[in-house]
Amino acid sequence: MAPKAVFIQKLFTICRRCELSAPAPLRYARLVRTVDFHFDLPPELIAQQPAARRDGSRLLVLERKSGKIAHRQFPDLLEFLKPGDVLVLNNSRVIPARLHGANEKTGGKFEILLLEENAPNDWWAMMRPGKRAKIGTQIRLQEKSGALTNISATVTAGNTEGHRRLQFYGARNLFHELEKLGEMPLPPYIERAAEKAEDKERYQTVYAQAAGSVAAPTAGLHFTPEMLDKIRAHGVKTCFVTLHVGAGTFLPVKVENISEHKMHSEHFEIGEETVSAINAAKINGHRVIAVGTTATRTLESGARLNAGKLNVYEGKTDIFLFPPAEFQIVDALLTNFHLPESTLLMLVSAFAAPGEKTRGRELILQTYAEAIREKYRFFSYGDAMLIL
Repeated sequence: MAPKAVFIQKLFTICRRCELSAPAPLRYARLVRTVDFHFDLPPELIAQQPAARRDGSRLLVLERKSGKIAHRQFPDLLEFLKPGDVLVLNNSRVIPARLHGANEKTGGKFEILLLEENAPNDWWAMMRPGKRAKIGTQIRLQEKSGALTNISATVTAGNTEGHRRLQFYGARNLFHELEKLGEMPLPPYIERAAEKAEDKERYQTVYAQAAGSVAAPTAGLHFTPEMLDKIRAHGVKTCFVTLHVGAGTFLPVKVENISEHKMHSEHFEIGEETVSAINAAKINGHRVIAVGTTATRTLESGARLNAGKLNVYEGKTDIFLFPPAEFQIVDALLTNFHLPESTLLMLVSAFAAPGEKTRGRELILQTYAEAIREKYRFFSYGDAMLIL
């Protein structure tokens, strides 16, 4: 064998040994491409309006072990819950994070989507058009009517993701002005010429409390107070976590290999009552059912901080769950239908077959294909899916 060929063969052997010695999830991640989580969705199936009633959506039920699918209505969820189960909901409240303003020098218009508060009047934001939001640009905020206000913002920095850091002036705390100035931050696939009055109510769960999300925990949008009362009367414990959802949660993964994706960081809290209820359920063999991927990420983040058992905690998480991830707390997942190539689709794929390399992705994509054939409504205002 020629010296060059011998060298290449030795190099291949060394690389292969390194690959095999890596942890299983990392080995698999190196082999999985973002495009493996792609599917084609007819645009007419992207829900542009919420259902007439919150609980008026459809419910696709997937038994992950058998792959069996059932087509139901959302109120039928009660039939799949058992006394002793714990239903965990994310009680974060969406803030009116979409603002409008004008360049103080040129009058050029800007749309601002607040992302994260660093300190009072100091925020990271997405801006459109971003190229015109150069460092030092001064922007006067507008009321919803279009009239200029006394509140202004100066662009102080940018980052590699194209976001801008804004310092606000003219208000003691911009956060307290958002209800007057801001619009609900509907995702871009919900097309609106202007905010509708119903969006302020319907892009918010009925149990929302702690303000801080810039995108709704959409799996919870289906619940009504009456349905939650029926669930509790059925012997199911309801409890809450808080994870303030960032706009990045719905964005497609932009890297080719999922192991290279950097998950955005989000603030979360798990309180004492929730910790007690979940730990007791696990000890007594009852199920923990997460409402949404945000509740799932919160619970699984908490478990990884405490060797698989929950404890009271407040902090940030950038956990990224994709096949073949294992789940330590969540036994069943209620969720919506997610965007192609998104981290949310990767999470539900992992949950469909925990610890398995490819089956979960294949099962979810097959299930999504069935949902498309059956004309389910997709994304934030769409229908729901229960994975058991």
